[in-house]
Amino acid sequence: MNHLALGYRRFGEPESVLQPELSASGPLPPGMLRVQMICSPINASDLIPVTGAYRHRTPLPAVAGYEGVGVVIEGPLSLRGKRVLPLRGQGTWQQVVDCPAELAIPVPDGIDSVLAGRAYINPLAAQMLIALYPPRGKRVLLTAAGSDCAVLLGQWARSAGAVEVYGIHRSSVHADKLAAMGITPVSQENTAKIAQLAAQTDIVYDATGGGLAETILGALPESGLFVCYGLLSGKPFRQQPQVRWFHIRNTLDALSAAAWQREFHAIWPKLQASQYGDVTLFAFSEWRTALAYYRQAGRTSKPMLTMMPRYL
Repeated sequence: MNHLALGYRRFGEPESVLQPELSASGPLPPGMLRVQMICSPINASDLIPVTGAYRHRTPLPAVAGYEGVGVVIEGPLSLRGKRVLPLRGQGTWQQVVDCPAELAIPVPDGIDSVLAGRAYINPLAAQMLIALYPPRGKRVLLTAAGSDCAVLLGQWARSAGAVEVYGIHRSSVHADKLAAMGITPVSQENTAKIAQLAAQTDIVYDATGGGLAETILGALPESGLFVCYGLLSGKPFRQQPQVRWFHIRNTLDALSAAAWQREFHAIWPKLQASQYGDVTLFAFSEWRTALAYYRQAGRTSKPMLTMMPRYL
């Protein structure tokens, strides 16, 4: 069975090194599922490995994409025709994915495919961050507050008992949406306000790094925590005693298959009850257009590649 995959054989800018290739699916190994993909989003975490930032753990050739949803086409009869998240196996930017059966996440009937396809990277990171660094009774400050992960972090921090949640945003288009979620918006340009808030903050969930991180750390109390889970600015910052680092990949190896499944049992109801970012759909063949859209400054929705539109 041949299928189309968006892969790369060398590291570099995704627009330059990604290429559609025909890939052949051989016999399905024991313990695996074969899944026909419905859709897969474009995240920063999908693109960064393509550049070679993690080349020590990215063997080439590789297929891009970390998350998405599809329909089981080979495997146990009880699962055939069912939707699953085919995670932690092959790259998801392809029409067919093989994944370990014990790690495939069944999708509840009440979850639509567009939401299900985005249930891994950002929701799991937000859930784990709140479990590791609980916000109950604390003042919370978010950076990159318009991002999908920060949007969930802010809502779930409030549900977990945070006293106040402030969200630093780069584009004014995010302000009203953040306010509607109970997150007080703060412009990234308002350095004085950010320093004032940081001086009263108990916990920072940071996805930006760079100069913004330096500004916050310069005012953060010694008792405060600065939890960095991303470097969207591409710029480092000085290590200080308040800093903690979170990388979702580093937590996965410690999870048993049962614990992995439990994480998603907890995610589904929270995700359904939350406001999440909008999505713009692109046919898989329009991946270059989707990448160009992802790069647009001030965009207000997540690009998602669609492989089987009839399931959306």
